[in-house]
Amino acid sequence: TPARLAISSSEASTPSLEEIAKRAGVGIGTLYRHFPTREHLVEVVYRREVEGLCHAADELAHEHPADVALELWMQRFVDYIATKRGLATSLRLLLTANSTLFSDTSGRVSGAMRSLVQAAAAAGKIRADVDASDVMHALGGIYSAPNTPDWRERSGRLVKLLMDGLRFGARG
Repeated sequence: TPARLAISSSEASTPSLEEIAKRAGVGIGTLYRHFPTREHLVEVVYRREVEGLCHAADELAHEHPADVALELWMQRFVDYIATKRGLATSLRLLLTANSTLFSDTSGRVSGAMRSLVQAAAAAGKIRADVDASDVMHALGGIYSAPNTPDWRERSGRLVKLLMDGLRFGARG
């Protein structure tokens, strides 16, 4: 979909709406009928991505042991924040335009993280003294790493390192 193409672009420059329409196999008129501005496209896609990330937390929690679900979700979160690199300018514009985008979505991702951390701690798979906001802050630090060709690989190692620290001293 045009929305998926726009959000998944990790190129240094954000593609034009014409390029997005071309990649999606639709005309520019079709794209503008559904998304009259780039910011509208970014907002719709951002909301969908938050929804998908939060839904993934529930799915992973049902399919895997609590610590594995947490680790897999953190890897997805890293992928999620990686896609935002190319959209930073558009996201800043939404924020300054008093969009409800961030107020509507900010608690959802934190809630998903909190649910996974609490389940893993309750199962004795990670330390009991873990605060979900601290884990979220540590993951957010991965975003600030330089955007080098090995960024994703290095980010995966950092998530594994974080999980090792969370598991250290767990009772289970």
